[in-house]
Amino acid sequence: MFSFFPRSGNYIKQSHSTFKKTTTTKTLKTNRSSPAHHHKESDAQGKMKNSRDRWRVYKRVSVMFLLAVVALAVQRGSISFELERHARLDAAQEAGSGADSYLQIKSFWKSGSYQSKPKAPTTTEKSRIPEDGRPTTWDVKSSNCSANVNFSKHEWFKNLEDSFKQFLLYRHCRYFPMTLNHPEKCTGEVYLLMVIKSVATQYDRREVIRKTWGREQVVDGKRIKTLFLLGKSSNEAERANHQKLVEYEDQIYNDILQWDFLDSFFNLTLKETHFLKWFHTYCYNVQYVFKGDDDVFVSVKNIFEYLENSRHRKNLFVGDVIFKAKPIRKKDNKYHIPQALYNKTHYPPYAGGGGFLMDGSLVSRLHWAADTLELFPIDDVFLGMCLEVLQVTPVKHNAFKTFGLVKNKNSKLNREPCFFKNMIVVHKLLPSDLQHMWNLVNSELVCSQKVELL
Repeated sequence: MFSFFPRSGNYIKQSHSTFKKTTTTKTLKTNRSSPAHHHKESDAQGKMKNSRDRWRVYKRVSVMFLLAVVALAVQRGSISFELERHARLDAAQEAGSGADSYLQIKSFWKSGSYQSKPKAPTTTEKSRIPEDGRPTTWDVKSSNCSANVNFSKHEWFKNLEDSFKQFLLYRHCRYFPMTLNHPEKCTGEVYLLMVIKSVATQYDRREVIRKTWGREQVVDGKRIKTLFLLGKSSNEAERANHQKLVEYEDQIYNDILQWDFLDSFFNLTLKETHFLKWFHTYCYNVQYVFKGDDDVFVSVKNIFEYLENSRHRKNLFVGDVIFKAKPIRKKDNKYHIPQALYNKTHYPPYAGGGGFLMDGSLVSRLHWAADTLELFPIDDVFLGMCLEVLQVTPVKHNAFKTFGLVKNKNSKLNREPCFFKNMIVVHKLLPSDLQHMWNLVNSELVCSQKVELL
């Protein structure tokens, strides 16, 4: 098709050359001719000019048409390439969703049969909009918060330690803006959401968790997602540098939720309430939530076995539960609580914060309960207070060891992989110990007997 234009161009050029030679010869012969001859010569020159103009027009039109055809061909090729690339990506995702051979679930804890909960249909963005009027985005945009100076008028307030004074002065500041957010973690059906409390400087712990029990995967067709909860660095001198590192880390892994409050011991309760609000806002199809610290060993396999055989469904809240714990009044203790802040003799039942498991529907109700209470400095106890509001009793399970396998930290039992193989949660481990124990438990380890934990 394209060869037509070059041949036409050669033909026009050749005709023009012949015409030029002929007119030149005739001009030489008629230079001495009459005015009529001059008139004929002018006509010939006009025709030659018209021929040149037509040639220029033909040439420009041909070039423009050729460029248009080439551009169209390139565009079609790009579109075809993009369609092919997206098709390959879709095929890879479908194949990945079917790769459920990471763990083989076997019966371990026997606690009776149950009726399996039917799966909810995969949701779209439109169907995720709740009908109960709750927000669909994080609606806190400002963190302006001033101290409640009314406390300073009371005599009992003046006798408190500075840390408790600070807590009470700003206890009414309940929610802060988000600096890092990943609502896509709750898109579609999620069977188990792993939520880990961490701080900016503990990157090594987060990295080990991502490589071991916190690895996002699909088990028997059930999706597992992982998130880390962070505030801002409490080190004022290095805060800007720490924040840059956290943001860079999140660009790589996309698994950090961060809010604009400082990470501190008394702000752990803020981390609790902010996650409850975040879950209530974004997560509509998460069946179960594991929440723990960044220094624990977790067996996902044993979590699945427990859930498959558990009788507790709607109000499931299981962990290393402490009953009838008394507030510590000694000022030199980390968990000291003044009488002025909590005057009851016992705490409500609560699970050790090292790690616990709860039903997804219960998490949203815990958010409602938390908003009815004043914040409390100890996050574990505060969550127990929320459960008390809902009249839900947490379940104690021997596979949750939030204070170590045995009380003696130097005992060899705390380093025995066969004991870890039977646990759901073991607290506390350094990153190197966690990696080592994970490798042992997930190797071809043969134990003499399996401990029955229920």
